[in-house]
Amino acid sequence: MPAILEVDNLSKKYGDFEAVKGISFSVEEGEVFGLLGPNGAGKTQTISMATGVIPPTSGTARIAGHDIKTDLDQVKKINGLVPQELALYPTLSARVNLNFFGRIYGLRGKELKDRVEDVLRIVALTDRADQTVDKYSGGMKRRVNIAAGLVHHPRLLFLDEPTVGVDPQSRNHIFESVLRLNRERGMSVVYTSHYMEEVELLCNRVAIIDEGNIIAMDTVKNLVGILGGGMINVGLEKVDDELLEQLTQLPGVKEAVLAPQPVSPPPAEGEEPQKETEPVLPTTMVKIVAENSQQAVVNVISFLNEQDRPLTSLEILEPNLESVFLHLTGKKLRE
Repeated sequence: MPAILEVDNLSKKYGDFEAVKGISFSVEEGEVFGLLGPNGAGKTQTISMATGVIPPTSGTARIAGHDIKTDLDQVKKINGLVPQELALYPTLSARVNLNFFGRIYGLRGKELKDRVEDVLRIVALTDRADQTVDKYSGGMKRRVNIAAGLVHHPRLLFLDEPTVGVDPQSRNHIFESVLRLNRERGMSVVYTSHYMEEVELLCNRVAIIDEGNIIAMDTVKNLVGILGGGMINVGLEKVDDELLEQLTQLPGVKEAVLAPQPVSPPPAEGEEPQKETEPVLPTTMVKIVAENSQQAVVNVISFLNEQDRPLTSLEILEPNLESVFLHLTGKKLRE
């Protein structure tokens, strides 16, 4: 299918800091595409550039063939952006807010009225539409925010962390709305989140982004397949290359490597280094990628017992996008 969105070597710098580092990807017409990464990874900057909200430092993006640098008016007609921050007038009702945003897009009369009623149904707020927004729960405000991005019937919808701080009921409404818009209306969606379970539920393909770089991109199934049967983190007092090789050869184990070691931040200026109250055993973490996690755990523990190498810690991670991110970056999504 043709691409509705093409991101071409897009980067954004603020002085010496590069928030987005020359990333490229495409989204097919009718696809729900996820940008998964921790806070500060560059997700919001990426979609802000792709929608023309902020200019890129270099590179470009095209929506339905229209370049954000040369044809921004057409780009804005085709896409809808739902930002993290609420863009609503709290003392006005949801209906009045949506009428206002519809007029910005040039809608008038019966067409505007019909569009407003339509998006209120989509976000399940018809019965509360005439109540002022400041009386709404946080989740209901989020749903009005989404409706504002839908009122002009965009072909491509950008949702930036739409479930942050919402109640479970509103979260489910948001999920249902995204799936209905995609399945029933063929709307393409770019969905950013740091919640892997949301991306696994909603998205056809996912780009994992960290520190301004895309570090992996594929279907959810193929990304999770990177880990095979899961991952096991084993803490040991002493590790050498021979031990890693022996662990790799065990049945059920695909790979055994040293995990990145956490580094303690330096003390602030004028602050004395923190003293240890108790002696701490020198622990090295070994990351084991398993072909079969149950078989690997049994064999790893048996082998280490035979070698008289006591474990200081053991963590078993089932294969999902969270453990894939940990495998690729050495850190967790919510760190």
